[in-house]
Amino acid sequence: MTETKKSFWTYYRFPIILLSSIIIGSIIGLIMGEKASIFKPFGDIFLNIMFTIVVPLVFVTISSAVSSIVDMKRLGKIIGNMLLVFMVTGLIASIIMIVVVNVYPPAKGVNIALEATEEIAPLKTGEQIVKAITVSDFPELISRRNMLPLIIFSIFFGICISLLGEKAKSISDLLNLLSDVFLKMVSLIMYYAPIGLGAYFAALIGEFGPELLGSYARAMVVYYPICILYFFIAFFFYSYFAGGMEGVKVYFKNIFPVAITSIATQSSIATVPVNLSAAKRIGVPKDIRDIVIPIGATAHMDGSCLSAILKISFLFGIFGIPYKGLGTFITSIVISVLSGVVMSGVPGGGLIGEMLIVNLYGFPPEAFPIIATIGYLVDPPATMINVTGDTVASMMVTRIIEGKDWLQKKLTKGEKA
Repeated sequence: MTETKKSFWTYYRFPIILLSSIIIGSIIGLIMGEKASIFKPFGDIFLNIMFTIVVPLVFVTISSAVSSIVDMKRLGKIIGNMLLVFMVTGLIASIIMIVVVNVYPPAKGVNIALEATEEIAPLKTGEQIVKAITVSDFPELISRRNMLPLIIFSIFFGICISLLGEKAKSISDLLNLLSDVFLKMVSLIMYYAPIGLGAYFAALIGEFGPELLGSYARAMVVYYPICILYFFIAFFFYSYFAGGMEGVKVYFKNIFPVAITSIATQSSIATVPVNLSAAKRIGVPKDIRDIVIPIGATAHMDGSCLSAILKISFLFGIFGIPYKGLGTFITSIVISVLSGVVMSGVPGGGLIGEMLIVNLYGFPPEAFPIIATIGYLVDPPATMINVTGDTVASMMVTRIIEGKDWLQKKLTKGEKA
C-alpha cells in the first residue's frame, strides 16, 4: 500500500502541485480582487522565459529527430506510410472536435474583457501563404512569431543531415545532445511554473472574477467524453482496417497496459518501452515498430489534435470571435496537427504547442496561461489517446506494407525475446 501511494505521488506530483497552485492563486484572486494584480509580474516572468526558449527548443528537437532516422531498412516506404497515417488520423480527430465545439461551444456565455486581438484572416491568397510558410531573411526565422517557417526549416535541415549520412553524424549527435539540453532546461523552468501560473491566475481571477474558472468545467465536459469515445470507436475502426476483427481483438487485448502507463506517467516518451513491447506482442515487425512508435511519441498526437481544436475554439469564444468558416477550420486543422508535432513528449511539453497556437493566431500573450490551464486539465486523457494511437498506427502501417494478412504471417516469430 505504501509503495502504491509512493508511485501515485511520483507520477502525479507535478500535475497535483501545479493545479493546486492555480487553485490557490484563484482563491487569492477571489479574496483580494483587483489588488491581486501585484502578483502579475511573477506570472509575466514565467511567460517571458517560456517564450524565450521556444525557438531554439523547436529547432533542435525537430531537426534532431529527423536527422536521426538513418540506416533503417525500408525507411522511405515506412516513413511515407507512417506520415500518411499520422496525417489522416490527426485530420479525423481534428474534424471530429470541430463538429463537437460547434455543437457545444466550450466558452459559450463567457465574456472576459482581455486585450482584443486583431481579426483573424484565413489564408486566401498566394502572398498570404508565402508569408505563412517562409520569411525573407534569416533573422526573421529566429522569432517565435514565425513558428511555421521555423518548423519547415528545421525539418529541411534535419533531412539534409540525414542525406549526408556518416559525414554529418557528428552534427546529428550534437543536435540530439542539444535537444536533451533544452528539454532539461524546460524541466528546470517547470519548477517555477507553479509560482508563475499561480501568480498569474491570482491576478487574472482578481480582475475578471469567477466566470473564467466556470468556463473550464464546460471545456472538460466537452473533452473527456470525446476522448473515451474516440478510444473505443475510432481505434476500433483503425484496428479493423489494420487486421479485421482479429486486429481489433489483438489490439484491445494488448493496449490497456499501455493506456494505464500513459495515464499514470502523462508522458508519451516514458510509455515508449511499454508500447514497443505491446506492438511486438501484437505482431508488428521490428523495423516498423522501432520507427513508428518512437517518432509517434513526439509527432503523432490525435489526443493533442482534439485538445488543440478545443483550445483554439475556446480562445475564439473568450475573445468574442466567431469560430466558423472553411478558412478558419482549415487553419485550425493545420495548427492542431503542427501543435501535436511540436509537443516534446514529456509532462508539460504541451506548453510548446499552446505557445504555437497563441503565436500563429496572433492572440496576445495573456491568452497563453488560459489555454495552458486547459492543457494541464486535458493532459492525462490526451496522452492516453496519443500513445495508444501510436500502437494502432504501427498496425496500420504494417497492413499497408505487408498486406492485409500480416497477422497470419507471424512476422515477429523469429525475434529474440
